[in-house]
Amino acid sequence: MTAPDTFESLRPLLFSIAYRMLASVSDAEDIVQDAYLRYQHALERGVRVESTKSYLSALVTRLAIDSLRSARAKRESYVGQWLPEPVLGDGGDPLSDSERAETISMAFLLLLQRLRPVERAVFLLHDVFGYGFGEIAPMVGKSEDHCRQLALRARKHLETERPRFDPSTEVKNELAGRFFAAVHDGNLDALMQLIARDAVVYGDGGGKAPQWSKPIAGRERVAELLVGVGTRLAQIGAAIELRCINGQPGALVFDRDGALINVFAVDIADGAVRTVRSVINPDKLRHLGPLADIQALLQQLRTKPGAFAPPSADRERR
Repeated sequence: MTAPDTFESLRPLLFSIAYRMLASVSDAEDIVQDAYLRYQHALERGVRVESTKSYLSALVTRLAIDSLRSARAKRESYVGQWLPEPVLGDGGDPLSDSERAETISMAFLLLLQRLRPVERAVFLLHDVFGYGFGEIAPMVGKSEDHCRQLALRARKHLETERPRFDPSTEVKNELAGRFFAAVHDGNLDALMQLIARDAVVYGDGGGKAPQWSKPIAGRERVAELLVGVGTRLAQIGAAIELRCINGQPGALVFDRDGALINVFAVDIADGAVRTVRSVINPDKLRHLGPLADIQALLQQLRTKPGAFAPPSADRERR
């Protein structure tokens, strides 16, 4: 097998590592490509690579750690709520085990953001991807014992807040189908039955598109908000298409011409929708296809604010 063929066979794994580290599709793809170029240059220089998988995994991990450190200031100045870039399905993830696959969910990716870069890398490589501490140590420039301590610390940090999901995919998809149908129809009663009492909605516009400036919490407020969303979507002739987003139920919203408006991902546990995440920042959706003209849609709704504009200050204080 040639070097390019070997790399292509490992690309899904490498992307999975980088995406979990960064929660960004575009950044993960850039890092994987950078790792390939460095791998090629190493081979051209006569570097002996005993394990291509370990060599490339180490390159991707180090590049991701460097990227996280350099992006810290950018993240701190982000406008509004920050959410991961969505991937359809499992994003081509090589992990088939359902429990491990849940580590690509938006909820888990957000939890990982609380870990320091090296701590995050060690935890992912060991607990998610199954690398031994002997392999991980040279990847992150730490001793084996230190890597064990980092993994333990990360595990303890994540354990109490690790997201819970209903185990049955069929049950989750059926409930998600009823949920998005209720949103589409603006059916308040149905939404009140499907949403958890402590449900929360998050929106990411990144300052590039109108979105809710802070989380909206509580069954009644969430249901009322989503009724408004459904009403506005109907007014512009938008369509909601159920899809698997980051390994969990979700939906894509398209305008009349089939251009993508935004992506919804929902967390379902204990038979109810507990969290709704909406990503409308175009920079985070470009990899999914042609995007709608948000400003043109807003023009249609100029006299009817609601779905694509942040709630009023008075409403957010309630």
